[in-house]
Amino acid sequence: MRFSPAFLTLLLPLFLAAGCSDSGADDTVNVVLIGDSGSPFQRGAALTPQAGYLQGATAEGLVGFSVTGEVIPAIAERWIVTDDGLSYIFRLRNSNWASGEPIEAGDIRARLLANIERLEATALGYDLAKITDIREMTGRVIEIQLASPMPDFLRLLAQPELGFASDDAGAGPMISAREGSSLQVTLSPLPPEARGYPALRNWEGLVRPLTVRALPAVAAVNAFSEGEADVVLNGRVENLPLSDLGPLSRANIRLDAAQGVFGLAIRNEEGVLSTPILRTALSMAIDRDDLMTPFNIGGWLPSNTAVPRGVWTAIVPEAPSWTALSLEQRRSIAAGAINSWKSQNDGSAVVRVAMPNGPGSEQLFGQLRRDWEAIGVEAQLVPSDEKAADLVLLDRTARFASPRWFLNQFHCEIRLGPCAEKADDLVEQSLQEVNPKLKAEMLALAELELEDAAIFIPFGTPIRWSLVRSDVAGFEDNIWGLHPLFPLSGTSN
Repeated sequence: MRFSPAFLTLLLPLFLAAGCSDSGADDTVNVVLIGDSGSPFQRGAALTPQAGYLQGATAEGLVGFSVTGEVIPAIAERWIVTDDGLSYIFRLRNSNWASGEPIEAGDIRARLLANIERLEATALGYDLAKITDIREMTGRVIEIQLASPMPDFLRLLAQPELGFASDDAGAGPMISAREGSSLQVTLSPLPPEARGYPALRNWEGLVRPLTVRALPAVAAVNAFSEGEADVVLNGRVENLPLSDLGPLSRANIRLDAAQGVFGLAIRNEEGVLSTPILRTALSMAIDRDDLMTPFNIGGWLPSNTAVPRGVWTAIVPEAPSWTALSLEQRRSIAAGAINSWKSQNDGSAVVRVAMPNGPGSEQLFGQLRRDWEAIGVEAQLVPSDEKAADLVLLDRTARFASPRWFLNQFHCEIRLGPCAEKADDLVEQSLQEVNPKLKAEMLALAELELEDAAIFIPFGTPIRWSLVRSDVAGFEDNIWGLHPLFPLSGTSN
C-alpha cells in the first residue's frame, strides 16, 4: 500500500516516539500547562497560550505544526503556491467532521472568513491583512489570494486561532473528553481512518491518551517533582527559577531559544517618560549583556531594537547611534537627560514597572532597578494588572519570522499607551508592494519610526521553558517555542 506524504507526516512523530519511549500503550501522559486552572477553556478571538494548546490538538486548520514547529498538512493534504507567490491552492483531505458530515471547501471557506473577521483589530488580524480573497474552486479545493508575496504565510494558517470546528467539535488530530465542569481534559489521538487516511494496523499500540490541566507555576512544578505530571509546558521568565529541581532533575529542563518580543512597553507619556529622549535614556542605561545573569542560562540573545537584527535580510535599518557607545558612555548621556528633566520639573524620577508575579520577575526587576539607579531613576515593581503602571512587560513568541510581525505588535489600534502612527502607515503600504526591495525599505523605515517614538524598551529573545520526563517522546526544542500535544501521545509499543 502506498501512503500519501500527508499521511506519513501525520505518523512521523509517533514513529519517532516509538524508538525512544519505554512506556506501554496503556499509559497516559499527564500534561500540565502553567496558568490559571480555567485558562485552557477560554474562548474568544485572542486565545490564551493554554487554550491554544487544546485548540491546536482538537481543531486543526488547513495546516498544522510538527514536533519541531514546522508547517505540516492538516485538513489540507497538500497545496501549491503560484510562481508569483500571490495564490495558495489547497486540496482538502477526504474526511468528515465529528458529526459525520463531509468537510468541503465551501464549508472551510466560510469558517476561515469567520475566523479572520473575529481576529480583526488583534495583532494576528494585522498579520493576516495580506489576504484579499478566499475562493472555493471545487468541492475539495480552496484558494487563498494575497495582495503581495508572503513566504511565511503558511505559518499564519497553522495558528490555533485559525483552526476549524463544526458544532463545537474539531476534526482532530485528537478528540477531547471532559466530565462536566472538570478542569482536566483527556485527549485521545484519532485513528487515521477517522481523519481520511488509510487505516493503520495496531494503531492503538502506537499511541496513548493525554490528560491536560492548568496549574499555577508552583503547583505545576510540584506535580512534576512528585510524579503526577510527565510534562510541564508554558514556562516563562517570571517562573523560570522554579524549574530547577536540583542536580538529578536538571536533564528534564528544556529551554527554547525562541524568537519574539521581550521587553517593556511604555504605558504612558507622563513624568520621566514624557519624551522619546527620556524613554530612550532608560533603554540606554540597561546592561543587556548582564541582564539575564541571575538566571544562569546559555543561548539568550540580547537586543537593542524592537525588531532583532537577525530578522532582516536584504535591508537592515541603521541601529540607534547610542548602540555603538560603551555602557559607561551611554549611562553618562542618559543621566544627563534625566538630571535635566529633574531640574526643570522639580521632582523625582520614578517609574512603576508591571510584571507577572514570580521569582523570575523579581530577579529581572532587580537588574533593571540597579541599572536605572545608575542614571538617577527609581524603579518600583507593581503587579501585572496594575492600571497605573508606567511600563509593562511584553513577552510574546513570534508567529512568523518577518519584521512585519514585530512591527504589528505595536500597532496603534492594539496598544495601551503611546504609539507610532507613521510606522503603522508604512507597514500598511508594504502590504500591497510586490517589489521585495521596496517592501523591505518600507518596513525598515517603519522600524526607524518606531525607534524614534521610543515606545518599547527591548531586552532580547523571550524565554520559554518546559519540564519533560526522559520516557516522554515527541518533544523537541525549537525557535518557535511550539510544542504540539499530539506528538506527545507516541508510545514504544
